[in-house]
Amino acid sequence: MSLENLIKTVKSYSPSANTKKLEEVYDFAAKAHKGQKRDSGDAYIQHPLNVAQILAEMEMDLTTLCAAILHDVVEDTDVLITEIEAKFGAEVAMLVDGVTKLSKIDFQTREERQAENLRKMFLAMAKDFRVVLIKLADRMHNMNTLKYLPEDRQRRIAQETLDIYAPLAHRLGMWKIKWELEDLAFRYFDPTEYYRLVHMVAKKRREREGYLDGVMVTLNETLRGRGIEADIQGRPKHFYSIYNKMKRENKAFAEIFDLLGLRVIVSTVKDCYAVLGEIHNLWKPIPGRFKDYIAMPKSNMYQSLHTTVIGPNGEPLEIQIRTKEMHETAEFGMAAHWRYKEGAGAKDFEDKFSWLRHLLEWQRESGDPEEFLESLRIDLFMDEVFVFTPRGDVKSLQSGSTPVDFAYTVHTDVGNRCIGAKVNGKLVPLDYKLVNGDIIEIVTSKQATGPS
Repeated sequence: MSLENLIKTVKSYSPSANTKKLEEVYDFAAKAHKGQKRDSGDAYIQHPLNVAQILAEMEMDLTTLCAAILHDVVEDTDVLITEIEAKFGAEVAMLVDGVTKLSKIDFQTREERQAENLRKMFLAMAKDFRVVLIKLADRMHNMNTLKYLPEDRQRRIAQETLDIYAPLAHRLGMWKIKWELEDLAFRYFDPTEYYRLVHMVAKKRREREGYLDGVMVTLNETLRGRGIEADIQGRPKHFYSIYNKMKRENKAFAEIFDLLGLRVIVSTVKDCYAVLGEIHNLWKPIPGRFKDYIAMPKSNMYQSLHTTVIGPNGEPLEIQIRTKEMHETAEFGMAAHWRYKEGAGAKDFEDKFSWLRHLLEWQRESGDPEEFLESLRIDLFMDEVFVFTPRGDVKSLQSGSTPVDFAYTVHTDVGNRCIGAKVNGKLVPLDYKLVNGDIIEIVTSKQATGPS
């Protein structure tokens, strides 16, 4: 990784950017880190440079990139935050301070240190969203170089990534970073299971790709005939997502049919609904499996239409439909939204952080680091609901899930034959929204081919 590559990336999305400042920041950081090495043996400056590159690929502003290059100088060198402010301004200094750990304080336990460092980061994030972007990019590069660390540290960092950083990326709608962090952490958290799954997925994916190619050709021809321009992509399921689904639904790998789904990207919202209609004309939709996140976006600003149809081979096929702007928001979440709003001051953007402020206010009253970590985990996972089968088995579902969604987690056949549901002993409509602690019993029919 080189400064020239970083500048080239910046110029690709901001031709008029004053990259001279990047050069000055780089020279300052390189001098501060001189003689320092990463565990990989690379010069230390390579790490902040890679962090800045990750953020440049998200098209972040120059201030964020400067702070990324400087993000370790206060923590790992003799440079003071006041020097950063004097040389590069208060905004850059504030971002650098937000991601700097509390290394000068003695803590009684590792948990206490972790809680206080996270609390400091979230406090800074509540003031300026870019703090957490730098931290996520930092974690991403650290996960990519984890192989150079001792095994016990690999597992500890992987666990923290799965507990805190991947859910945080999810909460902010940054799916691309979430998936990459999860798969990287999975590799070190359970390497045996990870590589077994990689091997099985590679084998099955080759079989599925030929089938999906045929589906894509059919859909493309249909949409062209209706005058709809669309980018149709295969959408591979990520390894950690497959692993979780197998665990959550108690399924063998052979029972997972959605290793590859489809994503259709169009120009307008009107086209999204037109594409949905054409898909449902081509293949039979599975009732209860349609979700309209365009009309009702998720709390992390995610928007798409989701549908599951019975594909040409008789197996369920998951399809997402969205506009180009929705796709960018789905990939980069609030980072994309921040760019559209030209900064974090817009009220609708600020409202998205109310959960964080409540958490910090509660923590100030409590002061217990273990309670803070537990509350943080609960808050980060609030997009999930935990429900029970009649036998007491716990199932984790997305917030907003219905008894039909629950039925499909039990078994595809149960979902296909679902005609009714009881929640906590009472009959409920199939579009009933499940809440934490519900006990669900599915009513099935031998004749039914899908919920109605």
